[in-house]
Amino acid sequence: MRVGVADTTFSRVNMGAIAIDELKKHASVAIERVTVPGIKDLPVACKKLIEERRCEIVMALGMPGGKEKDKSCAHEASQGLILCQLMTNTHIIEVFVHEDEAKDDRELAWLAEQRTREHAENAVNLVLHPEILTRDAGTGQRQGFEDAGPARR
Repeated sequence: MRVGVADTTFSRVNMGAIAIDELKKHASVAIERVTVPGIKDLPVACKKLIEERRCEIVMALGMPGGKEKDKSCAHEASQGLILCQLMTNTHIIEVFVHEDEAKDDRELAWLAEQRTREHAENAVNLVLHPEILTRDAGTGQRQGFEDAGPARR
């Protein structure tokens, strides 16, 4: 299995290194990494990882800032990633950690690491062990902060 990891220099945490570390814990995989300046550069980076480097799944890692224009950029990047998935028929696991999700730098670093690690495991499961994801359907899983759990009737 070949996994693509696309990350950014704009991020305040080296999410690419964290993803690679976690991927190696869950499977013997070939990893192709590319780092781009910002989140709006991620869609083409992911497309190139899929088409030119033959990745079976890609993780797109980014950290949008906390300002309104950053949220708009994140939305545009997300739309680009969705389009790339449809164009290539390949999953791209979007792992965005918004700066305003955390109360301080310490929590931001923790959240970026936790979310990245949990999504790296999801990427492996999506390709190699989809039955694990099916087993967890409807359980309110969240990547980063505490799981929401299933809705109560």
